[in-house]
Amino acid sequence: MTSMTAPKTTAPTEEQGTPGRTRSTLARRLIPYGYLSPTVLLIVVLMVIPIVMVISYSFRDNVIVQENSVFAGFANYTKVLTDPDFLTALKNTAVFISVSTVAHLVLGLAFAMMLNTQLLSGVTKAIFRIVYILPWLFTIAVIAVVWRLLLDPSGVVNHVLQTLGVIQEGVNWLGDPAMALWAVTLVNIWAGYPFFMISLLAALQGIPNDLYEAAAVDGTNWFQRFLHVTLPQLRPVIVSMAVLDLIWTSQQFALIWMTTGGGPLHATEMLSTYTYKQAFSEYEFATASAAAVIVLLLTMVLTFFYVRQQRER
Repeated sequence: MTSMTAPKTTAPTEEQGTPGRTRSTLARRLIPYGYLSPTVLLIVVLMVIPIVMVISYSFRDNVIVQENSVFAGFANYTKVLTDPDFLTALKNTAVFISVSTVAHLVLGLAFAMMLNTQLLSGVTKAIFRIVYILPWLFTIAVIAVVWRLLLDPSGVVNHVLQTLGVIQEGVNWLGDPAMALWAVTLVNIWAGYPFFMISLLAALQGIPNDLYEAAAVDGTNWFQRFLHVTLPQLRPVIVSMAVLDLIWTSQQFALIWMTTGGGPLHATEMLSTYTYKQAFSEYEFATASAAAVIVLLLTMVLTFFYVRQQRER
C-alpha cells in the first residue's frame, strides 16, 4: 500500500518577493522624487525652457516680431561680436566688476577686522555694525535715486568738495563721459561691501586664538600675523565670495539703468543694458538673444571656478 504524501509548498524567497512588497518598495523609492517634483517643474518652466528658447532665437532671424523666422546660423553672433557698442559694453563691464570686487574685498575685510578687534567696546562695535550695514538695507531703486541726488551738479557731493576747495565748480558726475563709469562703480561699491564685511567677520570670529598666540610667542608683529595667519585662514571664504561677487556684479542692471541708462555716449554701457536695449529699444530680439547667450557663457566660466573651489573645500 502506497502512502500518500502531501505536496511540499515552498515559501516565496526574498529574491522572488511578492507583488505587494514590490509595489511598496517602488513607492518608497519614488517618494523623494515626488517631493522634488514641484521644484524640478519650476526650474524647467522658469529656467530651462526660457534658456532653450533664447538659444534657439540666437540662431534665427525675424523672431518674435514676425510670424515666420528664418535660420541665420552664427550671423547674429558675428553681428554682436563685431558691434563697437558691444565691445564697449564688454570693456566697461570688465572694469566695473573687477574694480567693484577688489574694493568690496578691501573695504569688507578692513571693516570686518575693525569690528573684530578687542580695542573697541561692545557699544561702539554695535553702533559701527548698524552704520556699516545700512547700504545693504536699501533697495537698488532707493540707492539709485539717492545717489543721483547726491551726485547732481548742485548736489551734496559737489557742495562738500567745493567747500573743502577740492573743486572750483560743480561736476556732472553721471553726465560726464569721463567720470560716469567711475561714479556708478563707486555707488556699486558702497552698496555691495556689507556682504563681504558680514561674511569675513563671521570667518574672522572662527579663527582659533591659539594660532595668534603661537605666532606672538614666535615674535611676529601684527602685520606678520595678518599675513601668515589671518589671510591663509580666510582664503577659502575670500575666493568663494570673490567669484560670487564677480557673477552678481556682471548681472547688475537696475543700478546702471536707473542712474545713467548706459550713457552718456555709452560710457556706462554694460552687457546687461546692451542686451536690454537690443531687445526693447531696437526690437532686435535675435541679436539680443545672441548677446544673452554670450553673457551666459561668460557667467558659466565664472560658475565653473566657483563650483571647483567649493569642491576643493
